[in-house]
Amino acid sequence: MKTRLLTAAIALPILIASIILPWWVPDTIWIFVVIAVLALAAGMFEFFSLTKKLELKGDAGVAYLGAAGLIVLFVLDAPRQDPSLLLIVLAGFLVVVFITQTFRFQKDFSKMLAGMGVTVLGVLYVAFLGGFLIATRVGFDSILSTKLLLFFFVVIFGSDAGQYFVGKAFGKRRLAPAISPGKTIEGAVGGLFAAAGFAALCTLIFFPELSYKFSIPLGIAMAALGMFGDLAESAIKRGSKTKDAASILPGHGGLLDRLDSLLFNAPLLYYFARFYF
Repeated sequence: MKTRLLTAAIALPILIASIILPWWVPDTIWIFVVIAVLALAAGMFEFFSLTKKLELKGDAGVAYLGAAGLIVLFVLDAPRQDPSLLLIVLAGFLVVVFITQTFRFQKDFSKMLAGMGVTVLGVLYVAFLGGFLIATRVGFDSILSTKLLLFFFVVIFGSDAGQYFVGKAFGKRRLAPAISPGKTIEGAVGGLFAAAGFAALCTLIFFPELSYKFSIPLGIAMAALGMFGDLAESAIKRGSKTKDAASILPGHGGLLDRLDSLLFNAPLLYYFARFYF
């Protein structure tokens, strides 16, 4: 627990600073972008490390090439500026995967589909979903993007804390014992209520533009999606017989363990903000 708290005490101020600095210094939006790119790159590395344990033979090199193309488009806010570019890059990436893996698996074509599958999934899961956080940072003015990202992390981290403490104090009924034995129904309910409360606090304290009738349902939806994201990543780890995706964050596991609930919510935040504002 001490190691976990120490890691959080170091990492959280850096994350918070990268989010709120653009409120006063707009040019500093790139600090968050750089942190996000590094985190997504590490998350992809951890994802392919997990697939190696299952001998699925994903092609990390081709995956990073496709991820780089997508990240560039998210930095340019392609989802708003030119959504067709995203489809073009995705289509091109699929074609490249088919061509490269056709030659890569000449000695054993029986592993080709599995290798192609995890190569594509790694890019879609980490780079594509996570890229919407980058688009949120660069696709809105510095103050609005700061408020959106603050709302995002406060609600998700608040929901995680609610799940943990309520589950620890009152948890009895297992939520999904075959996937994550430690998670309880009581903890999940606590996470939903915590998300609603933190969403309301965000509206009250710094985000009056986002009314309660939208912030609270959005917070609850984010908490629910975050739980599913956490369970999905837990299932991947369980399949590879691994407790943590990595040990890069002492007491917290790997970056993929921290990204799991964020990845599912990144497109929700971006498109909600695009339609609402």
